[in-house]
Order: sequence, then structure tokens, then C-alpha cells
Amino acid sequence: MPNIRLGDIAYARSGDKGAGANIGVIAFSPAGYEILRESLSASAVETFFAPMGPGRVVRYELRNLGALNFVLPTILSGGGSVSLRIDAQGKALGQAILEMRIDVPEYNPAEVSA
Repeated sequence: MPNIRLGDIAYARSGDKGAGANIGVIAFSPAGYEILRESLSASAVETFFAPMGPGRVVRYELRNLGALNFVLPTILSGGGSVSLRIDAQGKALGQAILEMRIDVPEYNPAEVSA
């Protein structure tokens, strides 16, 4: 099974929600969205961000947008006004997740790339 960088098939946006953050992962194509649905689970995102203490990650599917939204309820260590993290608003989390590697079924790179 091929192993690819998430940023090869999607882009991401992120931001703060109090002590937590959300990360939207948006596929470049419908074929890429199907790969995301099959290969990018809440538990995989939770494991990827484990060193930062994300809490129990929840995944929401936004089929009409070709996107997945992940809520990481405790990743910001209290939130923007109290957190000592360099990125207290979680703006860099979207960029970080794009470096995540996922196992995918056989696919045609031309169908899922930007």
C-alpha cells in the first residue's frame, strides 16, 4: 500500500476555539476526498498530535466541500490568552498536518493532485 504525504492530495486551514482548535483538511479533488475519508481517521490525527496533548479528536465529514474537519479539544493548553505555546491560536496546525503520512489504496496521482 503506498504511503503519501497528506499535503500531496489536500490543503488545510486551522484556528482556535478556546482551549482547543479545529483543522479543516480539504481535498484537491473528489478522488482525493475519498482517500481522506478512508485513510484519515480521528485516531490517526490524535496519534500524530499526541506530543501536544490534543485530547479526544473528533472528525466531521463535509462531503459537499470535499473536506474533513477535526476538533482537537485540548491542544492549545488553555487557549490564546493563557497558553505559553508559540502558536497559541493553532494557526500552524493546518500546515503541520499536511506533513502527516497516510497509507492509501492504489491511486492515480493525477486524479488527486492539485
